[in-house]
Amino acid sequence: MSAPILVFDSGIGGLTVLRELRTHMPDRKFVYVADDAGFPYGDWQEDELRERIVSLFRDLVPRYAPQLAVIACNTASTLVLEDLRGAFDIPFVGTVPAIKPAAERTRSGLISVLATPGTVRRDYTRDLIGRFAGHCAVRLVGSSELARLTEQSILGGEASDAAIAAEIASCFVEEEGRRTDIVVLACTHYPLIANRFRQLAPWPVDWLDPAEAIARRARSLSPVVDDEMPEGFDQAHFTSGDASYAMRRLIRGFGLEFCD
Repeated sequence: MSAPILVFDSGIGGLTVLRELRTHMPDRKFVYVADDAGFPYGDWQEDELRERIVSLFRDLVPRYAPQLAVIACNTASTLVLEDLRGAFDIPFVGTVPAIKPAAERTRSGLISVLATPGTVRRDYTRDLIGRFAGHCAVRLVGSSELARLTEQSILGGEASDAAIAAEIASCFVEEEGRRTDIVVLACTHYPLIANRFRQLAPWPVDWLDPAEAIARRARSLSPVVDDEMPEGFDQAHFTSGDASYAMRRLIRGFGLEFCD
């Protein structure tokens, strides 16, 4: 059997990317790693988070011997992707805000990027805007609560419409007869509750999810598989070493088997 593809996120958001990866590569095995012990990443200082993620991969790479790793997290990708590429001899596919396709698709010229505060303040994000969206008005909206609200909502906890609406409200801009028409989902957690965003939005917009682009890039770097189709469940590893009943039920629904 060929080596697995490792998918890494701070929590359950990367499951949206895993789903797309399986669509593009149904003949691959996957290991999903959630750094739930460190969640949410928005609460960390950058140097400490960078060292934490690199340290985790010092264990994960020899343990699972992946053919490549997908960093299914905007915050981690914009902070530590180059460190990981320099430290380990495997390909890394990152997750960055989909600003370029948003700039190509917008009709109004008003784009919002819904992200964590860490992704919003990174020079990487602002460089993407300068390179690809100079002709657009781009609003950066950093939510410190939305990833947590997403996990609460998906795992059966309380995440009220009012709380979610308050977090996305700043994405919607009206200016000289134009309205925001694209919101970039720059956190992989957010597509999990995109339907709620649509229901709570003051007007329809295109909620841009980067998962398909990530999957296409990963497929281009993954060796051609000549083996038989993999059998059994893919694995899920949680850095806390534990998971609630609701979490275990969720990951089983994604075809994952919890492993210690």
